[in-house]
Amino acid sequence: MKRLILTLFLASSLITAPLMAADANGANESTAVYRTQWHKDMLAGYQSLATQSQALESQAQTYCQSPSSEELEATKRLWLDAFLAWQQVRFIDFGPVEENNRAWQFQFWPDPKNLVARKASYLLKDEAPITPEKIGESGVAVQGFPMVEYLLYDQTFSRSESALPAGRSCQLLVAVTRHIARNGETLANDWKGFQSNYLGSEQYTDTTIRAAMAGLEILEERRLATPMGLRGNGKRSIYSADAWRSGASLIAADASVQGLKKHFMPAFSKLLNDREQTDLAKRIEQQFEEVLANFPELDRPMAPLLSDDNAFKPLQSLYVDLTQLTALVNDRAAVELGVVRGFNSSDGD
Repeated sequence: MKRLILTLFLASSLITAPLMAADANGANESTAVYRTQWHKDMLAGYQSLATQSQALESQAQTYCQSPSSEELEATKRLWLDAFLAWQQVRFIDFGPVEENNRAWQFQFWPDPKNLVARKASYLLKDEAPITPEKIGESGVAVQGFPMVEYLLYDQTFSRSESALPAGRSCQLLVAVTRHIARNGETLANDWKGFQSNYLGSEQYTDTTIRAAMAGLEILEERRLATPMGLRGNGKRSIYSADAWRSGASLIAADASVQGLKKHFMPAFSKLLNDREQTDLAKRIEQQFEEVLANFPELDRPMAPLLSDDNAFKPLQSLYVDLTQLTALVNDRAAVELGVVRGFNSSDGD
């Protein structure tokens, strides 16, 4: 009798095992649909970053060859375009952007020790040629958007003898913009090559969702709450914000929300709808619109808003709306989908 029961059990296992495998494969195939959309949308973001970075490099060369106030303003505009393109894909903290500290190379922040300014001073006083190799070995504080921002916008630097279009400062400007452009092009190409790995691994579904969760947390807690004095020492300070020299802290926040809406939400909404979370998907989509409704009023420097209580109110409204969005995605949606918030490489970027 025992042998008969064992035989029946083994026969049953052989029948059900393929069904279980089919279910697992079906689940993987279904999640691959979302990853296919995510890969396409994120590739578009990376390609935009590459295009805008190349335009910045070209304009930096034009300005330094024929300096003028008009060309300087054009360089500033293209710096902002490229910087905002980076903000749109900044939440992606996995895959090729992890290689060689690329995210840090694009944007070294936070910078509590003002390392960008110190590195700039050292390089401008040094007599060694500012070559691509020199930029490559000088560290992430030199290699990205904050260094270009320093050269273009820093008030103390702009009053110094080294101010643009001084020869060595122009060399540094051209070299750093070239580094950014090369990184942008390489990152877009590497993301293309990452497609088979990304689509073929079910774990990247959760990884992508966690990246968006982390991006929202960093935006809420560190890019807004800290300079607003809601975290840390409780004092308002523009120097805790990113892009404070150019006054682009808030328009950069706008770009980050726009990037999540454009490159993350289409597939995420489909995932929620397919999991019968239609109402939640609609609430999240509506909350994205609520956050973005704070702009373009807040597409202006943060510093004056921090120094005046009345002007501070629109910033508070943005923070409240963003907090609600973060709660919907990181708490409600994550719980419904069984996604656990864990460590990610954006922490401390």
